[in-house]
Amino acid sequence: MEQCASVEREVDKVLQKFLTYGQHCEQSLEELLHYVGQLRAELANAALQGTPLSATLSLVMSQCCRKIKDTVQKLASDHKDIHSSVSRVGKAIDRVSLRASLGWGWGCPGASVSGSVGGGKVSMSSMDAESRSPVSCPRQNFDSEICGVVSDAVWDSREKQQQILQMAIVEHLYQQGMLSVAEELCQESTLNVDLDFKQPFLELNRILEALHEQDLGPALEWAISHRQRLLELNSSLEFKLHRLHFIRLLASGPEKQLEALSYARHFQPFARLHQREIQVMMGSLVYLRLGLEKSPYCHLLDNSHWAEICETFTRDACSLLGLSVESPLSVSFASGCVALPVLMNIKAVIEQRQCTGVWSHKDELPIEIELGMKCWYHSVFACPILRQQTSDSNPPIKLICGHVISRDALNKLINGGKLKCPYCPMEQNPADGKRIIF
Repeated sequence: MEQCASVEREVDKVLQKFLTYGQHCEQSLEELLHYVGQLRAELANAALQGTPLSATLSLVMSQCCRKIKDTVQKLASDHKDIHSSVSRVGKAIDRVSLRASLGWGWGCPGASVSGSVGGGKVSMSSMDAESRSPVSCPRQNFDSEICGVVSDAVWDSREKQQQILQMAIVEHLYQQGMLSVAEELCQESTLNVDLDFKQPFLELNRILEALHEQDLGPALEWAISHRQRLLELNSSLEFKLHRLHFIRLLASGPEKQLEALSYARHFQPFARLHQREIQVMMGSLVYLRLGLEKSPYCHLLDNSHWAEICETFTRDACSLLGLSVESPLSVSFASGCVALPVLMNIKAVIEQRQCTGVWSHKDELPIEIELGMKCWYHSVFACPILRQQTSDSNPPIKLICGHVISRDALNKLINGGKLKCPYCPMEQNPADGKRIIF
């Protein structure tokens, strides 16, 4: 009965954690709703009076967004902690079930098991049940049928797939700034990474480290050298860097006033697009001797500007260099966490109802799984003839007349070496069709 009591204790701990988490969650959300309600009333009042949105109110809105984000992250983190407690309950139940199935008594330390494995004798006797090493039984806690929802071709070449996975991990480490760890992995896995591949990550991490130390020099130098390409992206990175440098001069006090006025000449190329922000910074000079901390321009000294400039630099630099802001590994992992439970449920339903023909090709999902806008990287084209989504093996083909169909549809429409477009009477040579990439 000692084992049952152990399970009961674990269950009591989980129930207590659920109760505490529920009370904390309710209190946090009520406080957040009250805070947002007050801000909403202030915004409505400003709108009724017809006054423009003040800089102070803009700062309050920014702080409100951060507070909402921090609260949600804290609640999510606390919720994850409960998962480990629930897992411990499952493991406690597994230990009890395992001992019962092996012939051990319910907490009887004198129970014994004997048998033979491969001709050798195995014996367990006269030892405390709690001191025995737990027998690994992964199927009791994990579903081992995940491969059932994955395309078989993924595991065709173990060596190739291992190399792709290692490369994805290395890229993730480079993107996260863990350069020494990435180099160590390359050495241990004998993975050859081209210097041209590493160079952009090395440069971006060097500049980000400088920004975290509030050193704007490397970032400004990079932005000026890439000015034309940044303008093509409609990026405001260079202006924000100059603005932050100007704010640092303002924060130094009246002794830097002349230097700040001189530096303000850098704003001239940005006057057309950022006139309002420049006017605010020039207006702050009036309060420089009195102290900006107690002036209407105190929002200029907020530390959130440094976090904002790091995000802006990362986003624009990645866009300019053809990199994603998040690594492919982190995106794939997040997508898998969303998609796998749905696919496992679908697989279970299909097997239960014996609908074997519903999901015959694992490279094509039986239903659409919503991953959210952040996981949308390209358009998806479905052939209007065969009503099938195109793929690498069946890409979209543009005909001379401008209509687009899949390659499989094109092959089926060929008659006597000629192709007639299904949407217009134009007859054409099938070889003239060109593959397009969205």
